[in-house]
Amino acid sequence: MTLPRFLFADQLGPHFDDGGPIIMVEAEAVLTRRPYHRAKAHLILSALRHRAAELGDRVEFLSAPHYRDVLTGRELEVINPTSWGSRWLVEELGAVVLPSRGFVTSEVDFKAWAAGRGSKRLLMDQYYRERRTATGILMRGPEPEGGRFNFDHDNRQPPPKNAASLGLPDVYCPVEDEIDAQVRRDLDAMEADGRAHFLGQDGPRRFAATRVEALAVLDDFVETRLSDFGPFEDASLLGDSEMSHSRLSVPLNLGLLHPQEVIDAVVAAFERGGAPLQSVEAVVRQIMGWRDWVWHLYWHLGEDYVRRSNYLDAREPLPREFLELDGSGVRARCLSHVLTEVGRTGWAHHIQRLMVLGNWALQRGYRPDELTEWFTNAFVDGTPWVMPANVVGMSQHADGGLVATKPYASGGAYISTMSDFCGSCTFNPKKRLGPDACPFTAGYWAFLDRVEPKLRGNNRMAQTLGGLRRLSDREAVVEQERTRTDW
Repeated sequence: MTLPRFLFADQLGPHFDDGGPIIMVEAEAVLTRRPYHRAKAHLILSALRHRAAELGDRVEFLSAPHYRDVLTGRELEVINPTSWGSRWLVEELGAVVLPSRGFVTSEVDFKAWAAGRGSKRLLMDQYYRERRTATGILMRGPEPEGGRFNFDHDNRQPPPKNAASLGLPDVYCPVEDEIDAQVRRDLDAMEADGRAHFLGQDGPRRFAATRVEALAVLDDFVETRLSDFGPFEDASLLGDSEMSHSRLSVPLNLGLLHPQEVIDAVVAAFERGGAPLQSVEAVVRQIMGWRDWVWHLYWHLGEDYVRRSNYLDAREPLPREFLELDGSGVRARCLSHVLTEVGRTGWAHHIQRLMVLGNWALQRGYRPDELTEWFTNAFVDGTPWVMPANVVGMSQHADGGLVATKPYASGGAYISTMSDFCGSCTFNPKKRLGPDACPFTAGYWAFLDRVEPKLRGNNRMAQTLGGLRRLSDREAVVEQERTRTDW
């Protein structure tokens, strides 16, 4: 007997469907137990309902307060889900569990590699190189295409001088239909009667919720943005939210695209001369490298990784501006802009997450567990498996160096170089003292002062900490940032 397969809301693509009977559940608790971004809630329901409509008579589509209400006691098979909580649920239901799908490398691959490393540190770059070599992707025999595995050094260009945008065509956006309209009415009702509280704004839908839309997003990225992705992936402009980024993380994390499809598409563009190697390698590294890496680390580091990780003793709660996605009263132009954009869309590209939002949180000592939950809730592509290593490990250095070898902290000079944010800001990125002192520049030194005892043994921080000790106005900067309220 073929068991019906229960699909979660991030298992919506064809690679999760082997042709048998399907069960899908719209569980209200998924949207009511935490304050999701309204656009994210809309996206999840829209994707579920669109997929159910596509499957037609093959799917049993159920609505319930909780999964258990309609799944307990049923015989099911499940593709291993993507969170600790979902795996506990599947175990409780007694479902037949199939191996994970939706990633380039398997959990078996990673465990074998990690076991072979013994006591050596598990580094993403080493795993990425091993997988490139094993698969032959962007390889010429035993050597990497172009003589290097990593072209990141070539991909740090600031935006073009005095440019308002990169001048690329408008990014592909889906056309909403009646399913989207009904989802919006249902979410309105949930808010009106107090069943749910959402963050930010909703509509129109900007991200793919169907397989057809996901393929269109991929084609659009390869055709219009891939060539510029590498050089400008770290740059930001006030007038260009997407820049050269793909926005593929959403359909990837909904399971509408398989990551190998993205890799195959960009490699094919390189092979036909349609995209430079530095851009193509950057995409391959982000997907086969970093995306797979944080997936494997989610399981490797354990269920309590977020709870137990606060190496830098960050204890400050998230401020109202973060919790309400309200940048209107924030004077720092970069932070105000990014918070406002997240409130409007539920999305910001990776450098804005790391070097604006994450950098600010790191400097101000926000609790890493609260920040991880906030990123998960506030971003349309935020998932329980994505954010722990990204936020706790890379952004906040809260695990003491398991994921990243040093904190990703910087002053205003980096933001000034890589964006046009500072030109319209009341703060001066070159100043660390005074009424117009940049809170990122001054905050950087105050942060180093606070965490110096923890970082003294970090060789990568030796030069930076030496600069801190030579700072003539160190005490004044620290006191200024301790009492700062105008940011």
